[in-house]
Amino acid sequence: MYRRTTKLRPVAAILTIALFIIPGLAAAHFLLNLNVRILHIEHVESGLRVYYRTPMPYLVADKVGKADGDDLPLPAPFTTNAFENDQLVHYVDPGAILRDGVGLGQIAEAGLSLKTGGTRQTGVVEQVLVYRVGAEPGFATLEEARTAMQSAMSLDPPPYVGDAVADITIRYDLADLGHDYTISSTLDPGLPDQENTANLILDYGSDKPQVFRSSGLMYEPIVIRQGGSGGFWSFVVEGVHHILAGLDHVLFVICLVLGAGTLRTLLQRITGFTVGHSVTLSLGFFGYVPSADWFIPAVETGIALSIIYAAWMAIRADHVAGQSDGSILVVTTLIGLLHGLGFSFVLQEILQVSAPNIWQSLLAFNLGVEIGQVMIVLLLWPALMFLHRRSATGWRYVATTLAAACIVLAIYWVVERSIQVVAAMA
Repeated sequence: MYRRTTKLRPVAAILTIALFIIPGLAAAHFLLNLNVRILHIEHVESGLRVYYRTPMPYLVADKVGKADGDDLPLPAPFTTNAFENDQLVHYVDPGAILRDGVGLGQIAEAGLSLKTGGTRQTGVVEQVLVYRVGAEPGFATLEEARTAMQSAMSLDPPPYVGDAVADITIRYDLADLGHDYTISSTLDPGLPDQENTANLILDYGSDKPQVFRSSGLMYEPIVIRQGGSGGFWSFVVEGVHHILAGLDHVLFVICLVLGAGTLRTLLQRITGFTVGHSVTLSLGFFGYVPSADWFIPAVETGIALSIIYAAWMAIRADHVAGQSDGSILVVTTLIGLLHGLGFSFVLQEILQVSAPNIWQSLLAFNLGVEIGQVMIVLLLWPALMFLHRRSATGWRYVATTLAAACIVLAIYWVVERSIQVVAAMA
């Protein structure tokens, strides 16, 4: 028995070390997907018209000239720059946009690849407007996008480039569109966290608009099929991606599995967690929660505390075994309510309440979360049962080691996120 336990210790050590390496790659939910690009694709008699909203840095950040000694670098197109407190800052140039806004739109068109039959189509830039972030009109629906393009720019004083969004309309004259086309982006602005960009594509080729979701720079083409279900599955994929990429959710599910001595107990825990987060995912998304600045970091702090609780229950497995089925279900449901709010914050960043097919997208995202959760369970539960059959002592050692590592990491998160709560309330 001693030898088997000893053999398992390197495995537990490696898994423990991994828990401390991975956090550097993860971020709290409300820090993800802050950069959002929205494309409304309207089908018109001549082909397609794209209403495109993008943060302005995506168009110009990689076009700043090189500095020559102490001189200012040449500014990117449609911008000016200056040194302020020894820092180089970039401003929107309203005059350049008024003179040649189409030129800014052509940068966007060149970086947008719309293909039919495998051939890239050339678009015609019709209109470009730039807004200060916070002053931009709504853009969640096609009607809002049309209205936004009729608004007036207000860039006095000129905002920082990072505080500006560009609204662009591009027309694609297509004699025969067919049923399928693809859309992707070739832009690489070199921005921090650009891999977390949220891309929302809405196609209005039928009475029931399709909504597609893609993360990152959108290099991989999105296939738009009229009457297809691609929009639904793009949100399913996003739900799977979110729970697997969200380390705090993964650790909580791991702790649930570690503390479940039987399959029945495991199913009760997963059921309670699923019911709880399904409820608050919807409530949080539709805004039926506090909107104060402290609320999001407070929820994140609560999620970290839930990991500590679940990990401690895994360590004290004998104590948990004596709990009633009802109490286990109630506790995991309550914790699920907390995690559901975390999911809703991400969905709010990538989809607005007034977007078409909102319930379909909400259902698809939640389904993706469930699939990701099941994937974790199916990967971990058989492995733990295999270890348990080989050595009950070894299994307990591995479970305790993993749970303890989760506690240490979650304590770090509690401190970090509590500081954010205090700062938001100050």
